[in-house]
Amino acid sequence: MTARTINVRLPEPLYNQIEALAKATARTKTFLAIDALTHYVQSESWQIHDIHEGIREADAGEFATDEQVKAVFDKYGA
Repeated sequence: MTARTINVRLPEPLYNQIEALAKATARTKTFLAIDALTHYVQSESWQIHDIHEGIREADAGEFATDEQVKAVFDKYGA
């Protein structure tokens, strides 16, 4: 896999936390940064996918009926 470089300026307290965590876990700061960014991107990506899917459904006219919406509100007491 090809690696690419980015430069990120961190607030000093966050940098210090990462440095302490790296020492405590015998990991590099790079490993921790890649791990954190990977989890964040994965977490956010599903939301973006679902939003686009919802827009596609709306554009296609695929909406819940009034009865379906009412049933959900009734079920959850909203």
